[in-house]
Amino acid sequence: MKKSVVTNARRAAAARLVPVALLAAAGLLATGSASALNVTAEPFQKAELPWDMAFLPDGTMFFTEKCKGLSVRLPSGQVNALLGVEGTSGYSMVGSDLFCDGQAGVQGVAIDPQFAQNRYIYVYSSSKGDNRKWGGYSNVVMRMKVDSSLSNVSDRVDIIDDLGYKPKKSNHPFGSPGAHNGGRIRFSPADGFLYVAIGDNHNGAGPQSPNELRGKILRVDRDGKAAPGNKAPAGFDPRVFTYGHRNPQGIAFRPGTGEPFTSENGPWHSDEVTKLENGGNAGWDPRPNVGGRKDCPDDYCGYSPNQMGAMDPKQRAAFMPMTDTKTYPNAMKPAWNNNGLSQGMCGSVFLTGKQWKQWEGRLAVGYAGIGIHGTPTGNRIDILDISKDGKSAKREELLWPTFAGRFRHLSVGPDGDLYVGDEAAGMIYRVKPAN
Repeated sequence: MKKSVVTNARRAAAARLVPVALLAAAGLLATGSASALNVTAEPFQKAELPWDMAFLPDGTMFFTEKCKGLSVRLPSGQVNALLGVEGTSGYSMVGSDLFCDGQAGVQGVAIDPQFAQNRYIYVYSSSKGDNRKWGGYSNVVMRMKVDSSLSNVSDRVDIIDDLGYKPKKSNHPFGSPGAHNGGRIRFSPADGFLYVAIGDNHNGAGPQSPNELRGKILRVDRDGKAAPGNKAPAGFDPRVFTYGHRNPQGIAFRPGTGEPFTSENGPWHSDEVTKLENGGNAGWDPRPNVGGRKDCPDDYCGYSPNQMGAMDPKQRAAFMPMTDTKTYPNAMKPAWNNNGLSQGMCGSVFLTGKQWKQWEGRLAVGYAGIGIHGTPTGNRIDILDISKDGKSAKREELLWPTFAGRFRHLSVGPDGDLYVGDEAAGMIYRVKPAN
């Protein structure tokens, strides 16, 4: 049974008193604005650590589970397990090199724009082996063929095999291997090329490095080669579309224009949504001895100063800015910085379909709800009305009425409904306007 949106007061009471599973099953979603839409939610697909979703026109949904692999849900509701990590069973193919560790694992999934002809699907995953670039590890983008019954994959080709990876633990918050792994991949409906988001891997030099594929957005063809027209600075890897990123986990393309936007985590402050400019610098540079800073633990200043201590986010931002416009005056400026807070901004998607009324064409952004040192956890979905020039945004909230949700990704299906991957609940939900 679905119920429409509840008031803020009733929502707060429900979140304290009703178990997460019951709230989710009831389909209670709430909005933080009198002008916002009423919405409902329903459980759609169980998934362990759901990370990404991609749809065919008939509603077939490919989805990834970070520590299990790639599966597909048919319109009938039948689920076929396609590609599993090492140690899994029941998948049509198992990659002995694929694994899960911390923030890393099987992450982004994208469908080729010409899928009906070539049957290609693409997956971003962490991989290990003697031939891997970073201490026996790297992230890869794989291309595979899916058979006509959607029950088997074959012909795996690693079209990109040198994406950055963090192989060892370091002295930082969330400092385990696999940190800041990026992982989102999306085909642009405007130019038909594949965009690949890579995190900085807790590596200070990576985001501004011309050759290391860390803290970057790549733009490539279906073979992983640089797309014609990339404007990476001289000396940069030609696959680079933008650089100077921290941990982008969302890529979305504005309807009508095809303009790409990223959503990414901030360092105890300033989660950001940014309109990308070909060849642009996002302004993240966590190297020591840059911007007036001195040495930092493990040559990474990303959480400095005072890595684990309480501190005003504005002071942190002044010392270690997410977008350093003093060092890089021409850096791409964000449209939205989450009011200067960091709450684990993850995946994002533009809403399409007349059922969304005034929200049609706006960007929905999910948060994993990270809070520390007094910062509210902020488990929620924001609806951003981004200006035409992509330099500013107005926000309305779509609040999930629990404190446990971790909204890893949002996707829009061919029906126009919003599909939400919640790690904490182990569920992909379908969200739609109530009226």
